[in-house]
Amino acid sequence: MNTAGNPGAPGSALFTDFYSLTMAQGYWKKNINHRAVFEMFFRHLPFDGGFAIFAGLDTMLERLRNFSFSEDDLGYLRGLGCFEEAFLDYLRDFRFSGSLLAFDEGTVVFPLEPLIRVDGGLIECQIIEGMLLNTINFQSLIATKTARVWLASGKGSIMEFGLRRAQGWDGAMSASRAAYIGGAAGTSNTLAGKEFGIPVLGTMAHSWVMAHPGEEEAFRAYAELYPDRTVFLIDTYDTLKSGILNAVKVGKELTAAGKNFGVRLDSGDIQYLSTEARRVLDRAGLNRATITVSNDLDESIIEALVAAGAPVNTWGVGTKMVTGGHEAAFTGVYKLTAREDAQGLLIPAMKFSDNPEKTTTPGIKQVWRVKDSRGMAVADVLSLDDPANPDLIKKGERCVFWHPAADYRHFYHEVGGGAEVMLKPRLENGEPCGPRPSLAEIRSRAAEELESLDSSHKRLLNPHVYKVSVTPRLRALKLDLIKSHLGDL
Repeated sequence: MNTAGNPGAPGSALFTDFYSLTMAQGYWKKNINHRAVFEMFFRHLPFDGGFAIFAGLDTMLERLRNFSFSEDDLGYLRGLGCFEEAFLDYLRDFRFSGSLLAFDEGTVVFPLEPLIRVDGGLIECQIIEGMLLNTINFQSLIATKTARVWLASGKGSIMEFGLRRAQGWDGAMSASRAAYIGGAAGTSNTLAGKEFGIPVLGTMAHSWVMAHPGEEEAFRAYAELYPDRTVFLIDTYDTLKSGILNAVKVGKELTAAGKNFGVRLDSGDIQYLSTEARRVLDRAGLNRATITVSNDLDESIIEALVAAGAPVNTWGVGTKMVTGGHEAAFTGVYKLTAREDAQGLLIPAMKFSDNPEKTTTPGIKQVWRVKDSRGMAVADVLSLDDPANPDLIKKGERCVFWHPAADYRHFYHEVGGGAEVMLKPRLENGEPCGPRPSLAEIRSRAAEELESLDSSHKRLLNPHVYKVSVTPRLRALKLDLIKSHLGDL
């Protein structure tokens, strides 16, 4: 069993954007393969929310370890008529041999901070871009969506039901893994259960009820087969005039045998029907019977049902959770932040843009999570990660932190609860380093991270903006580069 999970790891390094390969050939031909540092970060929080969950790291690292060009891959590239034979020979031995630092998977994260730092030869750093972003962006989107659903339910029991609506085979597998990180209690995806060790959950389909002579017969047959995990789907014909009444008949037999059961609603007015179903069950003395609901749910619907007091025990969520719902993608990008010069020194690199929000923050950076005396997260601060002169944030110090845009906005803070380094080594010289947590451990981390975040950042409507800032030294570097660039215009 693969506890951390690796949904369909593509071993082929063709899983990259074509321009990465054309640029790679250009670098190779011009003998430009100096050391480079790239960072992966994202620009906007999805779902108009106040946080995101970092997911997909273990999957990406596993894919990176297998990332190479087969002879068949090289034959395909040869057939394109775009690549020199000597460059194809170079690709034959391609393996990622650099270093990689990253946040812990399952961590709560925010815009403009580097979640992953890649350090290696320019060519290898360029070729892995597409795979890295594809893996991290999708799983982070789904983990974030699921966390929102889980919080909206009051941290209730969430069943991930999305296999049939996910974007293809890998979309379904990746979504099941990410949803479990975000707070889902289990999945309907049986293969994901096997591969990742996620609990598999399910009830019955309407076809089971329709395949029997009547509803009562269908329920009784299912109860005989699965007396310890019976949940009756009660809306095939009429929820209150038929379904719940037949569920009570068979449910009493199960209860008499010392078993418990549940009912599921998959259509109609969930608040009204769940309330009425609960009333019928309680009147029949079946107070322990549970109610599961589904029907195109999302966090807003669930929050409204919880606020209205709907007596729901378990939420089955599919389409809008495993696809991201109205949010199509996570906005992760991968940018060059430092490169080696002719003297072998790493110098900061910065992207300027007509769109100010696309201007990047230069240099090799570390991220610190500053906490208060209660252990609650206050701000994330980017600093220069210079081994010879590290930019440290120490407990008890009064610090000034600046907005990443390098403008006038800043705040003072006394570091009462200390500051934790967030970017940690994952690969050195292409080899894994550090612990590899199980998927269950990653899921637990996500829940703990959400606990360390103030409730104002977790509300669905108009969440409070979490501070992501830079140290004075990093701000000064960015301003110097901006001034230098503008002076050349």
